[in-house]
Amino acid sequence: MNDQIRISPVRLIGADGEQVGVVSLDTAKERAREAQLDLVEVAARARPPVVKIMDWGKYRYEQQKKAREARKNQHQTEVKEVQLRPRTDDHDFDVKLKRARRFLEEGNLVRVVLRFRGRELRRPEVGIATLDKMIEATDDLARVEQRSNNIEGRRLVAILEPQATA
Repeated sequence: MNDQIRISPVRLIGADGEQVGVVSLDTAKERAREAQLDLVEVAARARPPVVKIMDWGKYRYEQQKKAREARKNQHQTEVKEVQLRPRTDDHDFDVKLKRARRFLEEGNLVRVVLRFRGRELRRPEVGIATLDKMIEATDDLARVEQRSNNIEGRRLVAILEPQATA
């Protein structure tokens, strides 16, 4: 920018976007001073380098404004968790299913964690059946992104992602 540009001659683009042509660096700086704007290098690797006459502060402000708008409009995907037990009762299961479906409709990932305690580890097929039941019940909204088929520690985990993003 301005005095930091060292290579001469340069290809100059005017303040209104028209191409002036290849001029010496001093001529380009003089034209930028006359217009009371900055001389900004836009393509340093090109030969000759391309420079443009523009208001650098205004340009930076507009770029920051666009970045803020983009951040405001993007949706952050969160990982929500639903915890079950192998012998979770039907009504409790329905409540947790409803919660998982709501999370999926909002576009979030859902981690279904099935925890085993005590002697429940002797019958892992009961826990696997409960996890399968949850996966089947959310089949219309989600697909399984990741699933553990064997018990890790004292838990089974399945991660469901909404089908809209899949």
